[in-house]
Amino acid sequence: MRAATTLSVVVLASAGIGHAVVTSLDAGIARVDPFKDMKNRPKAGHGMNVLLVGTDGRDRISEAERHRFHLGGEPCHCTDTMMIVHISADRERATVVSLPRDSYAMTPAHTDERTGKRIPGHALKINAAYAEGGPNLTVQTVEDMTHVKIDHYLEVDFTSFMKTVDVLGGVSVCTALPLKDTYTGLDLPAGTHVLSGGQALQFVRARHVDGASDLGRMKRQQRFLAALIERATSSGILLNPMKFRDVTRAVLGSVRADKGFGTDELLDLGRAMRNFSPSSSEFTTVPIGQMGYVVPGIGETLKWDTAKADRLFQSLRDDKPLAARPSRPQPVPVEVDPQQIRVQVENGTATEGFGKRVDAALAAAGFHTTRLPADADDHTQKRTVIAYDPGWDRSAKALAAALPGSELRAVPGLGPTLKVIAGADFKQVRQVRAEAADQGEPGVVTGGQELCS
Repeated sequence: MRAATTLSVVVLASAGIGHAVVTSLDAGIARVDPFKDMKNRPKAGHGMNVLLVGTDGRDRISEAERHRFHLGGEPCHCTDTMMIVHISADRERATVVSLPRDSYAMTPAHTDERTGKRIPGHALKINAAYAEGGPNLTVQTVEDMTHVKIDHYLEVDFTSFMKTVDVLGGVSVCTALPLKDTYTGLDLPAGTHVLSGGQALQFVRARHVDGASDLGRMKRQQRFLAALIERATSSGILLNPMKFRDVTRAVLGSVRADKGFGTDELLDLGRAMRNFSPSSSEFTTVPIGQMGYVVPGIGETLKWDTAKADRLFQSLRDDKPLAARPSRPQPVPVEVDPQQIRVQVENGTATEGFGKRVDAALAAAGFHTTRLPADADDHTQKRTVIAYDPGWDRSAKALAAALPGSELRAVPGLGPTLKVIAGADFKQVRQVRAEAADQGEPGVVTGGQELCS
C-alpha cells in the first residue's frame, strides 16, 4: 500500500507542471535493477504493468511516531504489500490486482547475489521472496506465477507513505462498522474520517479488525487507494506547483524504481492520464482456492485458484477490463442473506411516517421487516442505530452494510429480531447480497464505487 503513493505521483505529473520539477523527482529516486540477468520472461502484452511493492522499512520514523502508531519491533525486510497495476494502452483505465502477502509461491531457480550460489526453486510465502532475493527475485516470482510481464518496478516504505498523506492534507475514508485493531492501534468508529499519515498507515496495515485477516486488509487498502487518487485529482493539487513540489519531495525520500522508469516515462504517462479519475480504475484480488493451506516449514498459506487466476491475468495480458462498467452501484457482498434477517423498525425522529418509509426501503432491499414500524421513545435521534443480540452479530453486520454510517449497539437478550431506530441521518438503503466471503470469482469494483457516497 505504501507503493500507492507512487501512483499518485504519476497522476500528479498530468498537471504539466514542467520538466524541471519532474526531472528533480527522477534525480531523487533510488535505482534498482529488478530485471538483471532475467531470461525466458513472459511475452509482452498490451499496455503497461507496474509491480508496486510496499516494504516495512521504518528507519526514519521517530520514536514518538513508532509508539503512537504501533510501529515497534524489527522490520522483516519483506514486502508488506504487493500489487500489479496495469495501465491500459490507451491510458484511459487502470487495473489494480492485489497479491496476498501469504500467497503460496514457488520461486524459480536463481543465483544468490551475495554468495553466487545457484539456488533451486522452492516453496515460500510470496512476500518472503523480497527478503531472500530482493526486487529481482520478487519480480521473477511474480512473473513466474502470473505469466504477466512486469514493465516497471516501484517500491515505497512506511515513511514516504505517511509523509505523502500528510502533504495531501489527509485522505477521507468511511466505514459502516467500527474498526478496532489492538495490533496497529487503529480505532475508528463507524462513519467518515479524514486520516492523517500515521492514521492512514494504521488503516491499511490492520489485519485483526475481523476474521478476514489479510484479505480484509487488502480490500481496505484498495478503498484507501481510490480515496487517495480522488484526493489528488479533485483537491486542486494538480494546479498548485508549490503543493505538487511538496508532494514529490515527500515521496522522494523512500522511492526505489527500475532504471527504465524516468522523467520521460513520468511525463508521457502523466500527459496521457490527464482525465484519470477513481472511476477510471478497477480493483480486485487474486481469487483464492484454499485458505489455510499448510506447507511444512512455512506454515499456513493462501493457495490461488489456478483456473480463475489464469483468467484474471489473461485479461491483463489482453488489456481488457475485468468487468463491464455497471450502470448502477453493485450490491455489497455480506455473509447473511437479507431475507433471513428479521427487522423491527422504530421511528426515532419527529417526522410522521418516517418509520414506514425506512421499513419499506429495507423490505425492498430484501430484508424481512415486520411491516409494522413503531415509534421510538426518543424522537431526537440524529444517527440511525442498529440494536442486536450478540448471538446475531453476523446479521447485524449485514444490516449495517445496508445502512452505512449507522451505529451498532449490542443488546444481550434481544433475540433474533434486529431493531433499527431510524435517525435523521437516514437517506437510503444500500443494496446487499449474500456471498461466500472471499471465494469464487474475484470481486471487481471501480475506484468510484470504493469512495464514500
